[in-house]
Amino acid sequence: MPSTTLATALYLIELAATLAFALSGVIEAARRRLDAVGVVVVAGLAAFGGGTLRDVLLDRRPFFWVTHTELLWGVLILGIVAMLVMRRRHLEPTERAMQWPDAVGMGLFSASGTQMSLAMGQPPLVAVVLGMVTAVFGGVLRDIVCNDIPKVFRDHRPYALFAFAGGWVLIALDHAGAPQWLGLVVAASVATSLRLLAMWQDWKIPSVPR
Repeated sequence: MPSTTLATALYLIELAATLAFALSGVIEAARRRLDAVGVVVVAGLAAFGGGTLRDVLLDRRPFFWVTHTELLWGVLILGIVAMLVMRRRHLEPTERAMQWPDAVGMGLFSASGTQMSLAMGQPPLVAVVLGMVTAVFGGVLRDIVCNDIPKVFRDHRPYALFAFAGGWVLIALDHAGAPQWLGLVVAASVATSLRLLAMWQDWKIPSVPR
């Protein structure tokens, strides 16, 4: 496929992942009863934290949200609209509600982060780790600012593990000669589906014994 197809696929996946994580940030901030400024800040940290750290580690400039300022507008508008809808419909934000967009954003960012790292000449293991960083770090910042131990470290359900697995799916499809855009879609779908399945089946990973 032409490079423009891959660039378009990457952009759409980054856009969807950014909005998904922003929504998770809005819900979490609403659970903590933050004011409007706090909601938008938490949404922005969740949406841009992982991708920004990825770009820093790859020495990639300008940052993805600087190149595409429409992402900033999208997060701002989403935060305002989501707050209005929740207030008008008297929706009670719950932790479980936050986990759904969080799972989608994780899967999408794990795929896009891995693909961008490969495109910049990183070896497979480094690319997969950077994809995992992209997928996880925004949620870590969201939880820290909300004065909570990051859920990726404490809920005992696989999360970073599935981001790691999604990156390897992309690597495998790339080595198999599959179109790069297809690798992005399949890897993101696998990581997201595994996380949702873990939530549904309540899969656990071992914790440190007391």
